[in-house]
Amino acid sequence: MRVPSNHPVDVGQRSEAAILAAFIERGFEVLMPWGTNHRYDMVLDFGDRFLRVQCKTGRLKNGTIEFRPQSVRSNTRYVRARPYIGEVEYFAVYCPATRGIYMVPCDETTRCHTTLRLQPAANSQNKRIRWAAEYELSRFAP
Repeated sequence: MRVPSNHPVDVGQRSEAAILAAFIERGFEVLMPWGTNHRYDMVLDFGDRFLRVQCKTGRLKNGTIEFRPQSVRSNTRYVRARPYIGEVEYFAVYCPATRGIYMVPCDETTRCHTTLRLQPAANSQNKRIRWAAEYELSRFAP
């Protein structure tokens, strides 16, 4: 058996595949853009409206799932990070460590780094926490 590649493109494609499979399993109508370089990966068709979805891979760290709600392009001269504000309605975040999918509205994310908490914080803070359970795909009702 071949060991899966950790190249960012391969990791992203595995996340997209997991998200697509989960959407289809739940009976969502999913539209896929043709070509590359779209600001969204999928569109959910609810008959009366479309929701643009950007897929992200979440990483488990210190009791949270972390993801970056931005795209990053780089070359030898610069690194450009660009947020998705106004260009997608939701982030579908797949976390391989939990095998969970989380639907996070774009307007509930920060510009560069968003966390979903799985466990209580060590300092017992409860304000301004995004609990992962509240964003689970099973609870998604647009």
